[in-house]
Amino acid sequence: MIRVKPYQFWFVTGSQQLYGEDVLSEVEINSKVIVETLNKNGHLPYNLVFKGVLTNAKEVDQLILTANYHEECAGLVTWMHTFSPGKMWITGLSKLQKPLLHFHTQFIRDIPWDSIDMDYMNLHQSAHGDREYGYTVTRLMLPRKVIFGYWEQELTQKKMGDWMKTAVAVFESGHIRVARFGDIMRTVAVTDGDKLEAHIKFGWTLDYYGIGDLVDKINTISKTQVEELFYEYQKLYVMDEVYLQPGPLQDSIKEQARIELGLRAFLEEGDYNAFTTNFEDLHGMKQLPGLAVQRLMAEGYGFAAEGDWKTAALTRLIKILTHNQNTSFIEDYTYHLNPENEMTLGSHMLEVCPSIATETPKLVVQPLSIGNKEDPARLIFDGKSGLGYVVSLVDMGGRFRLVVNEIIAVQSEELTPNLPVAKVFWRPIPSLTTATEAWIYSGGSHHSVFSLSVTKDQLFDFAEMLDIECIIIDQDTDIRQLRQELKLNEMYWKIRK
Repeated sequence: MIRVKPYQFWFVTGSQQLYGEDVLSEVEINSKVIVETLNKNGHLPYNLVFKGVLTNAKEVDQLILTANYHEECAGLVTWMHTFSPGKMWITGLSKLQKPLLHFHTQFIRDIPWDSIDMDYMNLHQSAHGDREYGYTVTRLMLPRKVIFGYWEQELTQKKMGDWMKTAVAVFESGHIRVARFGDIMRTVAVTDGDKLEAHIKFGWTLDYYGIGDLVDKINTISKTQVEELFYEYQKLYVMDEVYLQPGPLQDSIKEQARIELGLRAFLEEGDYNAFTTNFEDLHGMKQLPGLAVQRLMAEGYGFAAEGDWKTAALTRLIKILTHNQNTSFIEDYTYHLNPENEMTLGSHMLEVCPSIATETPKLVVQPLSIGNKEDPARLIFDGKSGLGYVVSLVDMGGRFRLVVNEIIAVQSEELTPNLPVAKVFWRPIPSLTTATEAWIYSGGSHHSVFSLSVTKDQLFDFAEMLDIECIIIDQDTDIRQLRQELKLNEMYWKIRK
C-alpha cells in the first residue's frame, strides 16, 4: 500500500570560475565520487543524481527552475566544495520550491600534513565556502536542513536518508485523500478543524460520505469473497477453536471480513489512502469496523476514529516516513501512577495497527459497550518496546501545531486478561508528570500517532518544510520554559499570518 513515485534528489556543487578549468574538473570528479558512493552504500532510500558544478548565477537560476518543475525531483542537496560566492545563489534560491539540504562535508577526511600546500587549500574549501553559502540561505530566511559530517560515515549517510524520507513525505502529503465516513463525534472539540486550511497547507483532500455509501459497497461483497478472506484470517492469526465452528462468533468475524472487503473496494475506487469512521454514525452497519480497520492500517492506510481526519492523515504521513513500520493510530487511555513505574496505557476500542505487535495477534470477538451494534471482531496483542514518539496535529485557529513527545515503549510484566484490546505501554520522557503537563499546555489531542520508527529530526524537519509550528517534549523540556515558548510562538505565528 505504501507506493510512492520513484523520486530522486539532485546533488549540486558550488564553485566559481576563479580557480580555472583544472580545479573545476577535479571538483566535478570528486563530486561524482561522493554521489556514486552514497548511492552504493545503501543508506539512501532514494537515488541521488549529480547535476553539475555551478559557477555563476545563471547556472543556479536555470538549475532551480528546472528542479521546481521536474516531478520526480523531491529536493536539492547542495555542497560548496570550493568557495562559491553567496550572491550568485540569491536569485535562484529565492525561487526554490523544493526541500533543500545543505550538505557540509569535505572530500578528503584528514589534513595531509606533509603535503598540504596552497593548491590543496584552494581546492578543498568546504569549511570556507559552506559558511558563505550558509549565511546567504540564512539571510534569505529559507527553510533548509544542514547536515555536517564526513560523507563516508554511516551516521552522516543515515541522516541524509532520513531527510530524504521526510522530503518525500511532504510531497506525498499533497496526494493524501481521506474518505470521511460520517462526521466527527458530536460535541468533541479537538477532532474538529479547518478542512480548507488543511487543503491549502498540506494539500489534503477530505471528502465526506454518508455511511450509506459505504453500506452499499459492503452489500456487494459475495459470500465466496468472505469465505476466502476468513480462510486467510485462519492462516495469519491465533484463533480459538470456538471461532472455527459455524455459529454467531464465526459470523461476527465474517461480518468484519465483509466490511474489510467493502472498505478496501470503496477506498481503491476513490483513490483514497486514509479514512475515518465514527461509532455514532453506523446506520445500516451491523458492527463498528474493527478488524477491518486494523488490517487496512497494516497495509499502510491512514486511519483515525470518531471522524478525526487530522490524525487519519497524520497516520498516513508517518507511515510514509517509516515505510509503514511500527506505526499506529493510538489514544492515551489510562495511567499507571505507581511512582516507581509510571506509565501510560495506549490503546483504542478496536483500531490499533498490528504493525506494532510484538507477537502474532489473536483474533477475538468481544462486546463493545458503545455504538449499540453487534459484538465486533478485533485483533488483540501487546505492543513492541523501544524508543519512539507519540505525535498529535492540532488546529490552533488558522494554523496548525505538531506536538511530539519522546517516549520509551515497555513490556508490562502484568497481564490484562479482561481487557480485550490491542495495547502498548510507554514511559513519556522526561517523566509522566512533565510530559503530560507539557502535552496539555501545548493542546495535544487525546488521539495521536504512535511510532517506534520515526525520528525526532524527521518530525521537526517535516514541520519546518510545511511551515507549521512544532513543539518537542523530550529530556530537555522544562514546563516554565515551555509555557514561555508557547506564548512567544503565538506572537510569531500571528505575525506570520
